[in-house]
Amino acid sequence: MFWRGKQETESSVVRLLAAQLRRDIAFGILAPDTRLKIDDLRTRYGGSAHSFREALTLLAGEGLVESQAQRGFRVASATGADLEDIQRMRARIEALGLEWSLAHADATWEAGLVAARHALSRAVEAVRGDAAGEALFWDEAAAGFHAMLVSNCRSPRLIAFQERLALESRRFRLAALIEGRVDHDAEEAMRGRVLDAVLARDVGAATAHLSQLFQPAAGAGEDRPQKPAITGGPS
Repeated sequence: MFWRGKQETESSVVRLLAAQLRRDIAFGILAPDTRLKIDDLRTRYGGSAHSFREALTLLAGEGLVESQAQRGFRVASATGADLEDIQRMRARIEALGLEWSLAHADATWEAGLVAARHALSRAVEAVRGDAAGEALFWDEAAAGFHAMLVSNCRSPRLIAFQERLALESRRFRLAALIEGRVDHDAEEAMRGRVLDAVLARDVGAATAHLSQLFQPAAGAGEDRPQKPAITGGPS
């Protein structure tokens, strides 16, 4: 029992450290291509060297951190080409997941999707008035809506891949938000079309509208580093 308790505590510490690093990468506090030295991270965040190696390995699996042979870890790059690749993949994967979800559509899934859409609309209204303060709330609500679209697809692997791509795109979304490059009206209108098509069980229209949500960013693939999203972050 003692050993199991110790393992559970270490696992909790790793998850906490990973969450802190994930947030700071998303906000640009840990900039793209930054080398992540264990000693520096321990000074900044606390925690053991072992816990940080485990946390960084976890983030590497999410595509936010890259492991370099004999050179440790660094924050993954964030160029326009990276964004284009992520958005193209999200468009295909989420459209496929939505198609499969619609094949098994039921009232419970539809109710969950309506609720997620409502939560996102509330978050959009909040972030319009306070972009920096409500950024995470907005991002999490958007992630929840997109996750719900594919949640009924009955493919754990597709769901896991969609979640990873959403995490990889987070830095770009937050940067666009803070720089005023998010067209909330256009996105809200398109999400409304997606939901209407889902409720009408129109697979073609639902997947087409969903894919269009990724088009503006997918077309902006200049191979240049993205600006940090936010110079500070929530404490």
